Amino acid sequence: TRNLIALGTLALADHPLQLARLRAEPALLPRAIEEMLRWCNPVTHMARSATRDVELRGQTIRAGQCVVLLYGAANRDDAIFGPDAERFEISRHPNPHLAFGSAEHFCIGAGLARMEARVFFEELLERFAGIERAGPVARVRATMTPAVKRMPLRLSARST
Repeated sequence: TRNLIALGTLALADHPLQLARLRAEPALLPRAIEEMLRWCNPVTHMARSATRDVELRGQTIRAGQCVVLLYGAANRDDAIFGPDAERFEISRHPNPHLAFGSAEHFCIGAGLARMEARVFFEELLERFAGIERAGPVARVRATMTPAVKRMPLRLSARST
């Protein structure tokens, strides 16, 4: 949730037209959160061992082989997301991202993370008219999560 909120805020700051659209169409917030999850990938990768032989896009994965799931690559696969897979688009639908994993490995806290993000972004958009970077983003040195250590932002107050 921490990474979703930080990186989602950064995505909005880096895509002012999408931020303006979200302000104009607040009903898009649930889709915007799904796009933040796809775009930001709060977890970068996960390793698993294949339990059986399987063919995937012409490649055979043998039982017992280690497979590294790269969420960023999967969530920008143009075969799934189309020719605009590399674009941050808050109205994307459908959005079958893998940010929370899948099947028996689906994140048990996904619903809570979505709710926390919704509440955060509702408050952020209600309280502040502008969101922009005010300096470089410092990231946590980690291989599995792209966490933010410091992210200076300039938030402009709404006029009353």
